[in-house]
Amino acid sequence: MINLKEIKQIANQGPYYPNWQSLGQFELPEWFKKAKFGIFIHWGLYSIPAFNNEWYSRNMYIKGHPEYEHHRKTYGEQKDFGYKDFIPSFTADKFDAKDWAKLIKLSGAKYVFPVAEHHDGFQMYKSDLSEWNSYEKGPKIDVLGELKSACENENIRFCTSSHRAEHWFFMGHGREFESDIGENLEKGDFYWPAMPEPDNQNLFSEPYPSQEFLDDWLLRICEIVDRYQPKLLYFDWWIQHEAFREHLKIFAAYYYNRGTQWGEKVGICYKHDAMMFGSGIVEIERGKFGEAQPFYWQTDTAIARNSWCYTTTLDYKKPKEIIQDLIEAVSKNGNMLLNIGPKGDGSFSATDQQIISDIGGWLAINGEGIYESKPWRKSGEGPTKIVSGQFQEATVKQYTQEDIRFTVQGDSLYAYIMNPMNHQTFMISSLKVSADQNLPEFHGIIKDVTVLGIDDVFVDWEISNEGLIVRSQKPTGEYPLTIKIKMR
Repeated sequence: MINLKEIKQIANQGPYYPNWQSLGQFELPEWFKKAKFGIFIHWGLYSIPAFNNEWYSRNMYIKGHPEYEHHRKTYGEQKDFGYKDFIPSFTADKFDAKDWAKLIKLSGAKYVFPVAEHHDGFQMYKSDLSEWNSYEKGPKIDVLGELKSACENENIRFCTSSHRAEHWFFMGHGREFESDIGENLEKGDFYWPAMPEPDNQNLFSEPYPSQEFLDDWLLRICEIVDRYQPKLLYFDWWIQHEAFREHLKIFAAYYYNRGTQWGEKVGICYKHDAMMFGSGIVEIERGKFGEAQPFYWQTDTAIARNSWCYTTTLDYKKPKEIIQDLIEAVSKNGNMLLNIGPKGDGSFSATDQQIISDIGGWLAINGEGIYESKPWRKSGEGPTKIVSGQFQEATVKQYTQEDIRFTVQGDSLYAYIMNPMNHQTFMISSLKVSADQNLPEFHGIIKDVTVLGIDDVFVDWEISNEGLIVRSQKPTGEYPLTIKIKMR
């Protein structure tokens, strides 16, 4: 079993060391630059109540919360039926890692991030550090291990995420009244440490995580690294707290050195400047950058607006909206990680499967301008603008046929009409004839123009002083349309 002494030895053996100067030598894996699209999977105990969202374990202990009232009405008082009492119902009778891998493959995704451990503290993998895991309790399955094997057999790169940091306070509200959480918790207890919830947006909020908790956090994520060798590891938000800084540096050096031993370039996805810029992959939750960035980044979002896990009241996005999000990210030098949430029994809803199928069908036709592409010198044109930042999905973007996003691949420029609205004529003003060679405008020579997916239909095009005009003889539908512009 791994120990702290060994972790520190490996973290200090090079070529990476636990300081930002050294970790700043991080090199992004080439496959990530090309992949563009991955699948996130939130599945755990919270999938059993399937109520509201994946924060059920916290909110069921907060008086006045919908989860609190729902729990008492459905299962009884928290002192008699607590969160841990969902474990016997978590049998995962319909879980089949091979079926999951096939669904991910169908989506067109090139990599996958199943959650290893969420804020509730239930590990979805075999662990020597805690008995509260899916291998020893509940389904008695090493979920991460089976998914790794199945996905790699489908040539899908295996990554994973840890949300353990927030467990410091996540169950703490259960101490405010009589519940099953109790007072005298020790390391090894499922609910430990259940501390009072701080201002979790404050980088210096108290109570600080204890040395015991931080060491346990480090051991857990290093165990994941050693056992499953993920290509990337994603952290949720609370690791930006000041208390995690030194442990995070140690982990980063450990993980990057392990990757070197494996002959792999690995990476950490982080939010809120938890790491020094350049030492990992910048992550934006449910949001994007407004313009193309000179560095690679990733947005993580979900198939539903109101939850990351399966619930009975999901507000699903339309496939078209998700595809538009993907195009926005890729045109701005980003990747998109799309979350899906299996049911508690391990199956996927018909709606999830249909949305995934629709996205994969679109990528099968239009993916040549997505995979392995690069941003053009401008990310797009049109009236609809993206605001930089997280949690920007409250309203659906109302794209028009004038909203166009660009990518480049090989000798071709790809212009994505974000909402063709069944129009057959499109104007790309960024490709207009420029009379002044000194202006930073388009001066290239176009060889040919085609519309992906309808190459059996004649496409007429011409360049004018207003832009490149493209006319198709076939209605274009409502999904984003790809115009491929081949250059001489």
